[in-house]
Amino acid sequence: MKNVVKKVIREENFLSLAGNLIIALLGLAGFALLARSFSLDIFGQWVLFISSGSFIEMFRFGITNTAIIRYLSGVNKEDRISYIGSNGLIGLIATILISGVLIICHFAFTNAIQRAGYELFFTWYPLLALINLPLNTALVVMQADQKFGKILLVKAINSVSFFLILVVNYFFLKMTLLQLVWAMLITNAITSGVCMVSGWDGLRHIRKATRHTNKVLLDFGKYTTFTLIGTNLLRSADTLIISLSPLGTAAVALYSIPMKLTELQQIPLRSFVATAFPKMSKASIQGKVQEVKELFYTYSGAMSYLFVFVSIFTFVFAGFFVLILGGKQYLGVDPITGFNTVNIVRVFSIYGLLLPIDRMTGIGLDSINRPRINFIKVLYMVIANVIGDLIAIYIFKSLILVAVGSIIFTVIGIWIGFYYLSNELTLEYSRIFTDGIDFYKSIYQRFRNHGIQKTG
Repeated sequence: MKNVVKKVIREENFLSLAGNLIIALLGLAGFALLARSFSLDIFGQWVLFISSGSFIEMFRFGITNTAIIRYLSGVNKEDRISYIGSNGLIGLIATILISGVLIICHFAFTNAIQRAGYELFFTWYPLLALINLPLNTALVVMQADQKFGKILLVKAINSVSFFLILVVNYFFLKMTLLQLVWAMLITNAITSGVCMVSGWDGLRHIRKATRHTNKVLLDFGKYTTFTLIGTNLLRSADTLIISLSPLGTAAVALYSIPMKLTELQQIPLRSFVATAFPKMSKASIQGKVQEVKELFYTYSGAMSYLFVFVSIFTFVFAGFFVLILGGKQYLGVDPITGFNTVNIVRVFSIYGLLLPIDRMTGIGLDSINRPRINFIKVLYMVIANVIGDLIAIYIFKSLILVAVGSIIFTVIGIWIGFYYLSNELTLEYSRIFTDGIDFYKSIYQRFRNHGIQKTG
Protein backbone atom coordinates (compact mmCIF):
# COMPACT_ATOMS: atom_id res chain seq x y z
CA MET A 1 0.00 0.00 0.00
CA LYS A 2 2.86 2.36 0.83
CA ASN A 3 4.31 1.98 -2.68
CA VAL A 4 0.93 2.66 -4.27
CA VAL A 5 0.51 5.84 -2.22
CA LYS A 6 4.00 7.02 -3.25
CA LYS A 7 3.17 6.36 -6.89
CA VAL A 8 -0.09 8.27 -6.65
CA ILE A 9 1.57 11.24 -4.93
CA ARG A 10 4.20 11.47 -7.66
CA GLU A 11 1.64 11.12 -10.46
CA GLU A 12 1.18 14.29 -12.50
CA ASN A 13 -2.60 14.53 -12.06
CA PHE A 14 -2.20 14.35 -8.29
CA LEU A 15 0.58 16.96 -8.21
CA SER A 16 -1.45 19.29 -10.41
CA LEU A 17 -4.56 18.82 -8.26
CA ALA A 18 -2.63 19.19 -4.99
CA GLY A 19 -0.96 22.37 -6.23
CA ASN A 20 -4.18 23.98 -7.36
CA LEU A 21 -5.98 22.87 -4.20
CA ILE A 22 -3.37 24.36 -1.86
CA ILE A 23 -3.11 27.63 -3.79
CA ALA A 24 -6.89 27.96 -4.11
CA LEU A 25 -7.44 27.36 -0.39
CA LEU A 26 -4.84 30.00 0.44
CA GLY A 27 -6.54 32.32 -2.02
CA LEU A 28 -9.94 31.71 -0.45
CA ALA A 29 -8.57 32.23 3.05
CA GLY A 30 -6.83 35.45 1.97
CA PHE A 31 -10.01 36.61 0.27
CA ALA A 32 -11.93 35.98 3.50
CA LEU A 33 -9.44 38.05 5.50
CA LEU A 34 -9.69 40.92 3.03
CA ALA A 35 -13.50 40.81 3.03
CA ARG A 36 -13.39 41.22 6.83
CA SER A 37 -10.71 43.92 6.75
CA PHE A 38 -12.50 46.53 4.64
CA SER A 39 -15.93 48.02 4.04
CA LEU A 40 -17.97 46.86 1.02
CA ASP A 41 -16.92 49.89 -1.08
CA ILE A 42 -13.20 49.55 -0.33
CA PHE A 43 -13.26 45.79 -0.77
CA GLY A 44 -15.05 46.29 -4.09
CA GLN A 45 -12.07 48.35 -5.28
CA TRP A 46 -9.75 45.45 -4.47
CA VAL A 47 -12.01 43.07 -6.41
CA LEU A 48 -11.90 45.40 -9.42
CA PHE A 49 -8.09 45.60 -9.19
CA ILE A 50 -7.72 41.81 -9.14
CA SER A 51 -10.39 41.01 -11.74
CA SER A 52 -9.11 43.69 -14.14
CA GLY A 53 -5.56 42.43 -13.71
CA SER A 54 -6.67 38.86 -14.46
CA PHE A 55 -8.38 40.04 -17.62
CA ILE A 56 -5.28 41.83 -18.89
CA GLU A 57 -3.14 38.81 -17.98
CA MET A 58 -5.28 36.75 -20.33
CA PHE A 59 -4.54 39.14 -23.16
CA ARG A 60 -0.87 39.55 -22.27
CA PHE A 61 -0.07 35.84 -22.11
CA GLY A 62 -2.88 34.46 -24.26
CA ILE A 63 -0.80 35.34 -27.30
CA THR A 64 1.67 32.56 -26.54
CA ASN A 65 0.63 30.43 -23.55
CA THR A 66 -1.60 27.89 -25.29
CA ALA A 67 0.67 27.81 -28.35
CA ILE A 68 3.89 27.23 -26.38
CA ILE A 69 2.31 24.38 -24.41
CA ARG A 70 1.17 22.73 -27.63
CA TYR A 71 4.41 23.09 -29.59
CA LEU A 72 6.83 22.23 -26.78
CA SER A 73 5.05 18.89 -26.54
CA GLY A 74 6.75 17.60 -29.68
CA VAL A 75 9.95 19.47 -30.66
CA ASN A 76 13.68 18.76 -30.52
CA LYS A 77 16.06 20.52 -28.12
CA GLU A 78 17.19 23.24 -30.55
CA ASP A 79 13.67 24.18 -31.59
CA ARG A 80 12.60 24.06 -27.95
CA ILE A 81 15.07 26.83 -27.02
CA SER A 82 13.84 28.95 -29.93
CA TYR A 83 10.20 28.52 -28.94
CA ILE A 84 10.95 29.41 -25.32
CA GLY A 85 12.87 32.47 -26.51
CA SER A 86 9.98 33.56 -28.71
CA ASN A 87 7.59 33.06 -25.81
CA GLY A 88 9.67 35.39 -23.64
CA LEU A 89 10.18 37.98 -26.38
CA ILE A 90 6.51 38.20 -27.31
CA GLY A 91 5.52 38.33 -23.65
CA LEU A 92 7.97 41.18 -22.98
CA ILE A 93 6.79 43.23 -25.95
CA ALA A 94 3.12 42.67 -25.04
CA THR A 95 3.80 43.71 -21.44
CA ILE A 96 5.49 46.96 -22.49
CA LEU A 97 2.74 47.85 -24.98
CA ILE A 98 -0.13 47.10 -22.59
CA SER A 99 1.53 48.96 -19.72
CA GLY A 100 2.07 51.96 -21.97
CA VAL A 101 -1.58 52.04 -23.04
CA LEU A 102 -2.78 51.83 -19.43
CA ILE A 103 -0.48 54.66 -18.32
CA ILE A 104 -1.72 56.89 -21.15
CA CYS A 105 -5.36 56.09 -20.34
CA HIS A 106 -4.74 56.87 -16.68
CA PHE A 107 -3.51 60.37 -17.45
CA ALA A 108 -6.19 60.98 -20.09
CA PHE A 109 -9.22 59.80 -18.11
CA THR A 110 -8.21 60.28 -14.47
CA ASN A 111 -11.56 61.47 -13.14
CA ALA A 112 -13.63 58.81 -14.91
CA ILE A 113 -11.28 56.07 -13.70
CA GLN A 114 -11.51 57.27 -10.10
CA ARG A 115 -15.32 57.48 -10.18
CA ALA A 116 -15.59 53.91 -11.52
CA GLY A 117 -13.28 52.54 -8.81
CA TYR A 118 -10.39 51.54 -11.10
CA GLU A 119 -7.74 53.88 -9.70
CA LEU A 120 -5.69 51.06 -8.14
CA PHE A 121 -5.65 49.06 -11.35
CA PHE A 122 -4.56 51.82 -13.73
CA THR A 123 -1.97 53.10 -11.27
CA TRP A 124 -0.28 49.89 -10.17
CA TYR A 125 -0.97 47.15 -12.70
CA PRO A 126 1.66 48.37 -15.24
CA LEU A 127 4.36 47.91 -12.58
CA LEU A 128 2.92 44.56 -11.47
CA ALA A 129 2.90 43.36 -15.10
CA LEU A 130 6.64 43.99 -15.49
CA ILE A 131 7.43 42.40 -12.13
CA ASN A 132 5.55 39.15 -12.69
CA LEU A 133 6.71 38.53 -16.27
CA PRO A 134 9.43 36.01 -15.25
CA LEU A 135 6.96 34.29 -12.91
CA ASN A 136 4.33 33.79 -15.59
CA THR A 137 6.74 32.70 -18.32
CA ALA A 138 8.26 30.15 -15.94
CA LEU A 139 4.86 28.66 -15.07
CA VAL A 140 3.81 28.15 -18.69
CA VAL A 141 7.10 26.42 -19.63
CA MET A 142 6.75 24.17 -16.58
CA GLN A 143 3.19 23.27 -17.58
CA ALA A 144 4.33 22.36 -21.09
CA ASP A 145 6.99 20.11 -19.56
CA GLN A 146 4.45 18.81 -16.99
CA LYS A 147 6.77 19.78 -14.11
CA PHE A 148 3.93 20.11 -11.65
CA GLY A 149 6.19 19.73 -8.62
CA LYS A 150 8.08 22.89 -9.61
CA ILE A 151 4.81 24.66 -10.40
CA LEU A 152 3.64 23.86 -6.88
CA LEU A 153 6.88 25.24 -5.43
CA VAL A 154 6.72 28.52 -7.37
CA LYS A 155 3.06 29.12 -6.60
CA ALA A 156 3.62 28.26 -2.95
CA ILE A 157 6.40 30.86 -2.64
CA ASN A 158 4.13 33.51 -4.09
CA SER A 159 0.83 32.59 -2.43
CA VAL A 160 2.12 31.64 1.01
CA SER A 161 4.15 34.86 1.28
CA PHE A 162 1.18 37.07 0.46
CA PHE A 163 -1.19 35.03 2.65
CA LEU A 164 1.12 35.44 5.67
CA ILE A 165 1.13 39.19 5.05
CA LEU A 166 -2.68 39.18 5.03
CA VAL A 167 -2.79 37.23 8.31
CA VAL A 168 -0.36 39.61 10.03
CA ASN A 169 -2.25 42.58 8.60
CA TYR A 170 -5.63 41.33 9.84
CA PHE A 171 -4.49 40.80 13.41
CA PHE A 172 -1.82 43.49 13.85
CA LEU A 173 -0.96 45.92 11.08
CA LYS A 174 -4.29 47.14 9.66
CA MET A 175 -2.70 48.33 6.42
CA THR A 176 -4.48 50.47 3.87
CA LEU A 177 -5.53 49.04 0.51
CA LEU A 178 -2.62 50.80 -1.17
CA GLN A 179 -0.13 49.26 1.26
CA LEU A 180 -1.52 45.81 0.47
CA VAL A 181 -0.93 46.46 -3.22
CA TRP A 182 2.70 47.27 -2.38
CA ALA A 183 2.91 44.00 -0.45
CA MET A 184 1.64 42.13 -3.52
CA LEU A 185 4.27 43.83 -5.69
CA ILE A 186 7.01 42.75 -3.28
CA THR A 187 5.88 39.09 -3.10
CA ASN A 188 5.64 38.88 -6.89
CA ALA A 189 9.09 40.43 -7.23
CA ILE A 190 10.56 37.84 -4.85
CA THR A 191 8.93 34.94 -6.73
CA SER A 192 10.02 36.27 -10.13
CA GLY A 193 13.54 36.65 -8.75
CA VAL A 194 13.58 32.99 -7.72
CA CYS A 195 12.43 31.97 -11.22
CA MET A 196 15.12 34.10 -12.88
CA VAL A 197 17.97 32.90 -10.62
CA SER A 198 16.89 29.27 -11.16
CA GLY A 199 16.65 29.77 -14.94
CA TRP A 200 13.06 28.55 -15.04
CA ASP A 201 11.62 31.61 -16.80
CA GLY A 202 13.51 31.10 -20.06
CA LEU A 203 13.88 34.84 -20.65
CA ARG A 204 17.63 34.34 -21.17
CA HIS A 205 16.72 32.52 -24.41
CA ILE A 206 15.11 35.61 -25.97
CA ARG A 207 18.13 36.04 -28.23
CA LYS A 208 17.49 32.50 -29.58
CA ALA A 209 14.03 33.47 -30.86
CA THR A 210 13.71 33.13 -34.63
CA ARG A 211 11.37 34.65 -37.16
CA HIS A 212 9.88 31.19 -37.76
CA THR A 213 9.12 30.42 -34.11
CA ASN A 214 7.77 33.93 -33.58
CA LYS A 215 5.43 33.45 -36.55
CA VAL A 216 4.28 29.99 -35.45
CA LEU A 217 3.35 31.20 -31.96
CA LEU A 218 1.69 34.37 -33.23
CA ASP A 219 -0.30 32.53 -35.93
CA PHE A 220 -1.66 30.14 -33.33
CA GLY A 221 -1.93 32.87 -30.70
CA LYS A 222 -3.99 35.30 -32.75
CA TYR A 223 -6.96 33.03 -32.07
CA THR A 224 -6.09 31.74 -28.62
CA THR A 225 -5.53 35.30 -27.39
CA PHE A 226 -9.11 36.23 -28.09
CA THR A 227 -10.27 32.84 -26.87
CA LEU A 228 -8.59 33.41 -23.51
CA ILE A 229 -9.86 36.98 -23.37
CA GLY A 230 -13.33 35.67 -24.09
CA THR A 231 -12.95 32.98 -21.44
CA ASN A 232 -11.93 35.60 -18.91
CA LEU A 233 -14.79 37.84 -19.99
CA LEU A 234 -17.15 35.01 -19.16
CA ARG A 235 -15.96 35.40 -15.57
CA SER A 236 -15.19 39.13 -15.38
CA ALA A 237 -17.92 40.62 -17.60
CA ASP A 238 -20.39 40.15 -14.76
CA THR A 239 -18.18 42.14 -12.39
CA LEU A 240 -17.44 44.82 -15.02
CA ILE A 241 -21.08 45.38 -15.97
CA ILE A 242 -22.21 45.41 -12.34
CA SER A 243 -19.49 47.94 -11.45
CA LEU A 244 -20.58 50.29 -14.25
CA SER A 245 -24.28 49.92 -13.41
CA PRO A 246 -26.25 51.88 -10.79
CA LEU A 247 -25.80 48.90 -8.43
CA GLY A 248 -22.23 50.10 -7.68
CA THR A 249 -19.20 48.64 -5.92
CA ALA A 250 -21.25 47.25 -2.99
CA ALA A 251 -22.99 44.89 -5.42
CA VAL A 252 -19.56 44.00 -6.85
CA ALA A 253 -18.42 42.97 -3.38
CA LEU A 254 -21.56 40.86 -2.79
CA TYR A 255 -21.28 39.13 -6.16
CA SER A 256 -17.56 38.52 -5.65
CA ILE A 257 -18.30 36.04 -2.84
CA PRO A 258 -20.10 33.45 -5.02
CA MET A 259 -17.67 34.17 -7.86
CA LYS A 260 -14.78 33.33 -5.55
CA LEU A 261 -16.50 30.17 -4.40
CA THR A 262 -16.74 28.94 -7.99
CA GLU A 263 -12.96 28.63 -7.82
CA LEU A 264 -13.54 25.84 -5.30
CA GLN A 265 -15.47 23.98 -8.00
CA GLN A 266 -12.79 24.65 -10.60
CA ILE A 267 -9.80 23.39 -8.61
CA PRO A 268 -10.00 19.82 -10.00
CA LEU A 269 -10.95 21.17 -13.44
CA ARG A 270 -7.82 23.31 -13.79
CA SER A 271 -5.70 20.43 -12.53
CA PHE A 272 -7.00 17.84 -14.98
CA VAL A 273 -6.91 20.29 -17.90
CA ALA A 274 -3.28 21.17 -17.12
CA THR A 275 -2.31 17.52 -17.64
CA ALA A 276 -4.79 16.70 -20.44
CA PHE A 277 -3.82 19.48 -22.87
CA PRO A 278 -0.11 18.61 -23.28
CA LYS A 279 -1.02 14.90 -23.70
CA MET A 280 -3.70 15.59 -26.30
CA SER A 281 -1.45 18.03 -28.15
CA LYS A 282 1.41 15.55 -28.29
CA ALA A 283 -0.89 12.78 -29.57
CA SER A 284 -2.31 15.15 -32.20
CA ILE A 285 1.14 16.23 -33.41
CA GLN A 286 2.11 12.56 -33.72
CA GLY A 287 -1.05 11.79 -35.72
CA LYS A 288 -2.58 9.53 -33.04
CA VAL A 289 -6.21 10.56 -33.54
CA GLN A 290 -7.64 7.63 -31.59
CA GLU A 291 -5.48 8.52 -28.58
CA VAL A 292 -6.77 12.10 -28.71
CA LYS A 293 -10.33 10.79 -28.65
CA GLU A 294 -9.65 8.42 -25.77
CA LEU A 295 -8.06 11.19 -23.73
CA PHE A 296 -11.04 13.45 -24.42
CA TYR A 297 -13.55 10.80 -23.33
CA THR A 298 -11.63 9.83 -20.20
CA TYR A 299 -10.91 13.32 -18.90
CA SER A 300 -14.38 14.67 -19.76
CA GLY A 301 -16.14 11.74 -18.11
CA ALA A 302 -13.93 11.58 -15.02
CA MET A 303 -14.31 15.30 -14.35
CA SER A 304 -18.07 15.28 -15.00
CA TYR A 305 -18.69 12.62 -12.35
CA LEU A 306 -16.36 14.35 -9.93
CA PHE A 307 -18.19 17.63 -10.41
CA VAL A 308 -21.52 16.04 -9.48
CA PHE A 309 -20.19 15.57 -5.94
CA VAL A 310 -18.46 18.97 -5.88
CA SER A 311 -21.64 20.76 -6.99
CA ILE A 312 -23.87 18.92 -4.51
CA PHE A 313 -21.45 19.77 -1.71
CA THR A 314 -21.36 23.44 -2.72
CA PHE A 315 -25.16 23.62 -3.02
CA VAL A 316 -25.86 22.02 0.37
CA PHE A 317 -23.24 24.01 2.29
CA ALA A 318 -23.66 27.31 0.42
CA GLY A 319 -24.54 29.26 3.56
CA PHE A 320 -21.58 27.86 5.44
CA PHE A 321 -19.17 28.79 2.64
CA VAL A 322 -20.52 32.34 2.49
CA LEU A 323 -20.16 32.67 6.25
CA ILE A 324 -16.57 31.41 6.21
CA LEU A 325 -15.53 33.49 3.22
CA GLY A 326 -17.32 36.79 3.79
CA GLY A 327 -18.65 36.76 7.35
CA LYS A 328 -22.12 37.39 8.73
CA GLN A 329 -22.53 40.60 6.75
CA TYR A 330 -22.94 38.52 3.56
CA LEU A 331 -25.59 36.13 4.95
CA GLY A 332 -29.28 36.64 4.26
CA VAL A 333 -30.71 39.49 2.23
CA ASP A 334 -28.45 42.54 2.07
CA PRO A 335 -30.45 45.52 3.47
CA ILE A 336 -28.98 48.01 0.98
CA THR A 337 -29.02 46.11 -2.31
CA GLY A 338 -31.68 43.49 -1.51
CA PHE A 339 -29.56 40.62 -2.88
CA ASN A 340 -29.09 37.17 -1.32
CA THR A 341 -25.54 35.91 -1.74
CA VAL A 342 -26.31 32.33 -0.63
CA ASN A 343 -28.89 31.86 -3.41
CA ILE A 344 -26.39 33.09 -5.99
CA VAL A 345 -23.87 30.51 -4.74
CA ARG A 346 -26.46 27.75 -5.24
CA VAL A 347 -27.06 28.84 -8.83
CA PHE A 348 -23.32 28.72 -9.47
CA SER A 349 -23.16 25.19 -8.05
CA ILE A 350 -25.50 24.10 -10.87
CA TYR A 351 -23.35 25.99 -13.36
CA GLY A 352 -20.36 23.97 -12.13
CA LEU A 353 -21.89 20.73 -13.44
CA LEU A 354 -21.47 21.98 -17.00
CA LEU A 355 -17.87 23.15 -16.78
CA PRO A 356 -15.92 19.91 -17.48
CA ILE A 357 -17.35 19.12 -20.92
CA ASP A 358 -17.31 22.79 -21.92
CA ARG A 359 -13.64 23.15 -20.99
CA MET A 360 -12.61 19.84 -22.59
CA THR A 361 -14.21 20.69 -25.94
CA GLY A 362 -12.21 23.92 -25.90
CA ILE A 363 -8.82 22.35 -25.21
CA GLY A 364 -9.72 19.52 -27.58
CA LEU A 365 -10.08 22.02 -30.43
CA ASP A 366 -6.81 23.75 -29.48
CA SER A 367 -4.93 20.45 -29.20
CA ILE A 368 -5.87 19.41 -32.76
CA ASN A 369 -4.79 22.83 -34.06
CA ARG A 370 -8.27 24.31 -34.49
CA PRO A 371 -7.91 27.48 -32.36
CA ARG A 372 -10.09 29.51 -34.75
CA ILE A 373 -13.07 27.24 -34.10
CA ASN A 374 -12.51 27.42 -30.36
CA PHE A 375 -12.45 31.21 -30.66
CA ILE A 376 -15.81 31.14 -32.46
CA LYS A 377 -17.23 28.95 -29.68
CA VAL A 378 -16.11 31.34 -26.95
CA LEU A 379 -17.27 34.38 -28.96
CA TYR A 380 -20.84 33.07 -29.03
CA MET A 381 -20.65 32.40 -25.29
CA VAL A 382 -19.42 35.93 -24.55
CA ILE A 383 -22.17 37.50 -26.65
CA ALA A 384 -24.80 35.42 -24.84
CA ASN A 385 -23.27 36.33 -21.47
CA VAL A 386 -23.15 40.08 -22.10
CA ILE A 387 -26.73 40.16 -23.41
CA GLY A 388 -27.88 38.12 -20.42
CA ASP A 389 -26.04 40.41 -17.97
CA LEU A 390 -27.54 43.57 -19.48
CA ILE A 391 -31.05 42.12 -19.32
CA ALA A 392 -30.58 40.82 -15.76
CA ILE A 393 -29.08 44.05 -14.38
CA TYR A 394 -30.80 46.85 -16.28
CA ILE A 395 -34.25 45.31 -16.80
CA PHE A 396 -34.73 42.96 -13.84
CA LYS A 397 -32.09 44.51 -11.52
CA SER A 398 -31.25 41.00 -10.32
CA LEU A 399 -27.86 39.51 -9.45
CA ILE A 400 -29.27 35.98 -9.29
CA LEU A 401 -30.37 36.23 -12.93
CA VAL A 402 -26.81 37.22 -13.81
CA ALA A 403 -25.76 33.86 -12.35
CA VAL A 404 -28.54 32.06 -14.26
CA GLY A 405 -27.11 33.58 -17.43
CA SER A 406 -23.88 31.69 -16.72
CA ILE A 407 -25.76 28.41 -17.03
CA ILE A 408 -27.33 29.44 -20.33
CA PHE A 409 -24.12 30.57 -22.06
CA THR A 410 -22.29 27.41 -20.87
CA VAL A 411 -24.97 25.17 -22.40
CA ILE A 412 -24.52 27.09 -25.66
CA GLY A 413 -20.75 26.59 -25.45
CA ILE A 414 -21.04 22.84 -24.86
CA TRP A 415 -23.33 22.40 -27.86
CA ILE A 416 -21.14 24.44 -30.23
CA GLY A 417 -17.86 22.96 -28.97
CA PHE A 418 -18.97 19.33 -29.17
CA TYR A 419 -20.50 19.87 -32.60
CA TYR A 420 -17.29 21.22 -34.12
CA LEU A 421 -14.99 18.80 -32.28
CA SER A 422 -17.11 15.86 -33.38
CA ASN A 423 -16.86 17.03 -36.97
CA GLU A 424 -13.07 16.73 -36.64
CA LEU A 425 -12.83 13.54 -34.56
CA THR A 426 -16.22 11.78 -35.00
CA LEU A 427 -17.06 11.58 -31.32
CA GLU A 428 -19.73 9.59 -29.49
CA TYR A 429 -21.34 11.60 -26.68
CA SER A 430 -22.20 8.50 -24.64
CA ARG A 431 -18.52 7.49 -24.49
CA ILE A 432 -17.85 10.46 -22.18
CA PHE A 433 -19.90 8.85 -19.43
CA THR A 434 -18.92 5.22 -20.01
CA ASP A 435 -15.21 6.06 -20.16
CA GLY A 436 -15.60 8.22 -17.08
CA ILE A 437 -16.93 5.22 -15.16
CA ASP A 438 -14.12 3.06 -16.55
CA PHE A 439 -11.59 5.61 -15.25
CA TYR A 440 -12.78 5.22 -11.66
CA LYS A 441 -13.15 1.46 -12.07
CA SER A 442 -9.50 1.23 -13.10
CA ILE A 443 -8.42 3.20 -10.02
CA TYR A 444 -10.50 0.96 -7.76
CA GLN A 445 -9.17 -2.18 -9.46
CA ARG A 446 -5.59 -0.98 -9.07
CA PHE A 447 -5.95 -0.58 -5.32
CA ARG A 448 -7.93 -3.83 -5.04
CA ASN A 449 -5.30 -5.84 -6.92
CA HIS A 450 -2.56 -4.38 -4.76
CA GLY A 451 -4.50 -5.38 -1.65
CA ILE A 452 -4.98 -8.93 -2.93
CA GLN A 453 -1.27 -9.24 -3.77
CA LYS A 454 -0.29 -7.96 -0.35
CA THR A 455 -2.68 -10.40 1.37
CA GLY A 456 -1.45 -13.29 -0.75
